[in-house]
Amino acid sequence: MKKLIIHGNKPLEGEITINGAKNSTVALIPAAILADSTVVLEGVPDIQDVHSLIEILKDFNVETHFENNTLTIDPSKMESIPMPHGKIQSLRASYYFMGALLSKFGEGVIGLPGGCFLGPRPIDLHIKAFRSLGVDVDDDYGVITLTTPNGMLGTRIYMDVVSVGATINAILAAVRAPGKTVIENAAREPEIIDVVTLLNKMGAQIRGAGTSVIRITGVETLRGVTHTIIPDRIEAGTYISAAVAMAGEKGIRINNIIYEHIESFVAKLDEMGAMMEIGEDYVHVYPSNELKMVSIKTQPYPGFATDLQQPITALLLKTHGEGTIMDTIYPQRVNHIPELNRMGANIKVDGDMIRVEGPSKLSGAPVKASDLRAGACLVIAGLIAEGETVVTGVDNILRGYTNIVGKFTDLGADIRLIEDDQPEE
Repeated sequence: MKKLIIHGNKPLEGEITINGAKNSTVALIPAAILADSTVVLEGVPDIQDVHSLIEILKDFNVETHFENNTLTIDPSKMESIPMPHGKIQSLRASYYFMGALLSKFGEGVIGLPGGCFLGPRPIDLHIKAFRSLGVDVDDDYGVITLTTPNGMLGTRIYMDVVSVGATINAILAAVRAPGKTVIENAAREPEIIDVVTLLNKMGAQIRGAGTSVIRITGVETLRGVTHTIIPDRIEAGTYISAAVAMAGEKGIRINNIIYEHIESFVAKLDEMGAMMEIGEDYVHVYPSNELKMVSIKTQPYPGFATDLQQPITALLLKTHGEGTIMDTIYPQRVNHIPELNRMGANIKVDGDMIRVEGPSKLSGAPVKASDLRAGACLVIAGLIAEGETVVTGVDNILRGYTNIVGKFTDLGADIRLIEDDQPEE
């Protein structure tokens, strides 16, 4: 078991660069197996979820090479192998193999995915989309068997709820289905545009990504290409939150950002009174005077991202006033709240709402990262707090943040990653 040891309340200065988007990467890797030759993905973050997906690809007899943030995927010898248990269940995004296997082989056996527990996250919408395309779906105690006895055929798919995962899975399944597929009430996230960009480079015919209606004309084959992944807007928001909280005199410059992807997030920081310079591909955060409390409500893109709800919560503890947080995507995304209270936060869960009163004087404490973004929140809280914060559950953080210790160290933070049996200094 690993631990993060943070000695907080130190001003941060310097420059860091954001990696490729985790939420794109975990969909792009399954999408790449639809090619008949080698796909090269550039800007791949070196995170645990990527290594887990590479291990799954190896089980499917897909050749891979990962070095210097470039992942080479050769699916030319891929085999359709049942994956009911084990690695396939280690991360949420493994469900993209459902759509990809259907598209490539017309069949698949996949165990229900794992990942962070954020409350109920059913895959009903995925299953409904597959069935609309002509797929027979059998759920045997969490083992999903997908077959297409009569083949797949393009159709109209209506998403009852806006869902990134279901939209991408429907695209993957339909991309080679004969005829035309129309996905209505589709999610609009940048990561969907990224996946569609890759598929269209590979020879797919997909229009409307980034809108609520996506139109797909099925093709017979897809070819290998090279594709550069978009910057990670959630990683960007996490580091910007830390910068607004703890920027020293010279401030912090955060590079490789697409501003349009974080516009709703930055709008909340502006409302707080944060001092920022927005460049073409960077944000420079300067020390702020008294920050004002804001209220936050998460929404599907282009609204405030649910994945940034937890990282910004730590920053809210430095603001003045009373505010609320409503996560309409995952109302049970509240595991960070009791941990923040251990550190002295004045924050509580009230039904489906989080109530915050600030500013709170945080003190270092032992806390546990129960999921990826809760972990990011606790790291920022540790950087703010007086004294020593010990964060356990670190593997959850490493699932989604490349070299988080190194990046914060480069900014002047006192943060170390140690093994549990290593004596603390």
